[in-house]
Amino acid sequence: MSRRLARRKALQLLYQIDLTQSSPDEAWSRSDAKEGLTASAQEFAYTLVTGVRQYIQEIDKLIAGFAKDWSIERMSYVDRNILRLAVYELKYLPDIPAKVAVNEAVELAKDFSDLQASKFINGVLGTVVDYLGRNPDE
Repeated sequence: MSRRLARRKALQLLYQIDLTQSSPDEAWSRSDAKEGLTASAQEFAYTLVTGVRQYIQEIDKLIAGFAKDWSIERMSYVDRNILRLAVYELKYLPDIPAKVAVNEAVELAKDFSDLQASKFINGVLGTVVDYLGRNPDE
C-alpha cells in the first residue's frame, strides 16, 4: 500500500513539474509529497520522479512509438505522466513486476483521469511490455 501511495505522490509531482517546468528537487522540496509516506516510500517516490525526469526523452520516444495517432503533446498532462511513470518502472526498474507496473498505472488513470484513458494506457503499456521483452504475468 505504501508503494501505491508513493506512485500517487510521484504522479502529482510529475504533473506539477510538467506544468511549471520546475526541477524534481525544487518540486520535491516545495510539495507535501513526503506527508503520509514511510521513509522507504518517500525514497521510492523520489526515485520515480527523478528517474522519469532523467530519462524523459527516451521514455517519451518509446511512448510516442506505441501511442497510435497520439503525440506526447496531445495527451493530457495526467495521462502522459501516468505513462511516463509506468514506462520508467518497466524499463529501468526490472525488480518491479510488469503486471504491477501496468495495473498501478491503470488504477492511477481510473482515479485521476477517465475510463477511456485507463483503456488507452493499458493498451500502450501492453505493447511496451511486449517490446521490452518483459513477462506480462510476472
